[in-house]
Amino acid sequence: MNKVLFKIHGMDCTEEVTVLKREVGPLVGGEDRLAFDILNGRMTIRDLPQEISPRAVVKAVERAGLGAEIVTDEAPRTEIGGPFWEKHRRSLLTVLSGICLLTALVWQAILARSIVFEHVAMPFAVKVLLAVATLAGVWLVLPKALGAVRRRQPDMNLLMTVAVIGAIGIGEWFEAAAVSFLFSLSLLLESWSVNRARRAVAALMELAPPTVRVLHPDGSTEETAPDQVAVGTIFVVKPGERIPLDGRIREGASDVNQAPITGESVPVSKLAGSDVFAGTINGDGALQVESTKPARDTTLAKIIRMVGEAQSRRGPSEQWVDKFARVYTPAVMGLALAFFLIPPLIFQASWSDWFYRSLVLLVIACPCALVISTPVSIVAGLTSAARQGVLVKGGQFLEAPAHLKAIAIDKTGTLTLGKPQVVEVVPLSGHDERELIERAAAMELHSEHPIAQAVLDYAAARRIEPLSATNFQIIKGKGARATFEGREFWLGSHRYLEERGQETEEIHRRLESMSGQGRTVVAVGHEEHVCGLIALADKVRPGTRDTLNELRAAGIEHLIMLTGDNRPTAEAIATETGVDEFQAELLPENKVSAVEALVDKYDRVAMVGDGVNDAPALARATVGIAMGAAGTDAAIETADIALMSDDLSRLPWLIRHSRRVLTIIRQNISFSLLVKLTFVLLTFAGIASLWGAIAADMGASLLVIFNGLRLLGGDVR
Repeated sequence: MNKVLFKIHGMDCTEEVTVLKREVGPLVGGEDRLAFDILNGRMTIRDLPQEISPRAVVKAVERAGLGAEIVTDEAPRTEIGGPFWEKHRRSLLTVLSGICLLTALVWQAILARSIVFEHVAMPFAVKVLLAVATLAGVWLVLPKALGAVRRRQPDMNLLMTVAVIGAIGIGEWFEAAAVSFLFSLSLLLESWSVNRARRAVAALMELAPPTVRVLHPDGSTEETAPDQVAVGTIFVVKPGERIPLDGRIREGASDVNQAPITGESVPVSKLAGSDVFAGTINGDGALQVESTKPARDTTLAKIIRMVGEAQSRRGPSEQWVDKFARVYTPAVMGLALAFFLIPPLIFQASWSDWFYRSLVLLVIACPCALVISTPVSIVAGLTSAARQGVLVKGGQFLEAPAHLKAIAIDKTGTLTLGKPQVVEVVPLSGHDERELIERAAAMELHSEHPIAQAVLDYAAARRIEPLSATNFQIIKGKGARATFEGREFWLGSHRYLEERGQETEEIHRRLESMSGQGRTVVAVGHEEHVCGLIALADKVRPGTRDTLNELRAAGIEHLIMLTGDNRPTAEAIATETGVDEFQAELLPENKVSAVEALVDKYDRVAMVGDGVNDAPALARATVGIAMGAAGTDAAIETADIALMSDDLSRLPWLIRHSRRVLTIIRQNISFSLLVKLTFVLLTFAGIASLWGAIAADMGASLLVIFNGLRLLGGDVR
């Protein structure tokens, strides 16, 4: 795939994205080939036609009033630095405009000996100051306004430019300068709001330390950059240090603070064999970790990349605002023209009076606050979710949970922990639990089967050491046997027990009862009798029933469990969790059919899963939600949302968060439109002025920005 990356200078909001799609899209073969990362200020072109050079794309971006340069580094990074002028030009120009305007106001007030100086002659020096204030205020707006003229698609930059030129044309220098300065200030605040979200995400990237302490075979260590470390390399993490790469612990044990990645408030115990994430904080134990992913593919890097890509995926509210603004802006231009022409021509009103009113209308009707009301809220909502361990891949997926009516949930690894655990030990024939576990652990010591690991974990938790065994032998598909102090013991499944002919009627009843509860049973015995039974089950995640009740309280009408497991096991889990319905023994295509049936009935349906077999159902649901920590890459890539902590309690939070985002978006849109409607009426009545119009527009912009940024402080609970 011919993929080219560009750094876009001046891309701070989705309005620039819209302009770039219109200008660059036709050149490269369609808007669908374009992807934008607002937080990083990047544009990606997929399958760039060979006959189109990157230089032609740069020129197209420049025609849109922006700057571009080719980027060769694909590594995810959130850039908040850069050349001094590029980084600070908007601030410097706004400050220059404000200083010149203030100086001119003070100068004129001193000459007039009053703050009212409409009829006092204006010195040439004051006009120069006001001209500088005006030019500095519109310097970054003019290229975009000219681009709008060339495209014959009016936008808010063109509205402001026309208003400023009109004010100068009728000799209103102070008002022209004030409009320029205040509009520049509102754009600066908008840029600041995006940069704040940008810094919030950039803070995640700073979590990963800049060096890795690589362990050499001779025991020496060497510090190197993370992107120089190959998969499989062993590195050392000292107590209290941040973990530089994703990996699996080879030696050591510690409690790791995973809050930066998963949002978990309590450190998680990690032993040999446990996975750890880049950016998390090691506790009080030294660790030797084997790298499992290169630096560019760590979980932390994926979060940054996906959050960045999510900015260009617009939700329904953003799409509505965009479509509305496309119609609204030309309509405003037409209305302003009607304001200017109709009263003087039909009612013999003053031309200068109604020309001034039309300029006021252009200023107050500028859709700045309306256009930024939704993107700021979406960016803040996405960033807040990422900081809480919920990775949402776009605005449409952030809004969708607010409308959910039904949720389908996979069993293994989602409702349950995804690995068997010993839940009951039944000693028989005079044996005790310790003796039973000592022999079982010894026979499972060399097996990698999940059941073997569960038995060993149970023994370790109770500090039971495996007995010394000889003549160990695996019985393929059935169990194992070994000799203890000259006597052979065996361990195996219900089927192996039947094959040996040692199943009594009492043991059969016990086995049937355990199996009916959805448990897997391992028997231990020798040639004379069965010594005991060990029951294992995939345990339900703590708090699952409470979480499901929270989902119902949040308005979810139907909760269904979908699993490929057998019916008795599924029924036991369904009873324990309290789901409304369950379907068992499903193949991947059966899960898709079940989700399709739910969509037909409830329309808005989420699917929650973690495995490769869940990926088709995740793709078919209205919203696909993957368990991010234990989930497979296929499930995470297919899903629209990933729960990085594997914590189902994030689901009710996600629904509440989604509804809060929608509420704030609606507040912003309603407020913006109300302010504009009010000032249109005041303008028609001749009460509003250019000063008041731009102040009201900037005030509305400020309010919607700060209202949207409230989402950055969203609490996980």
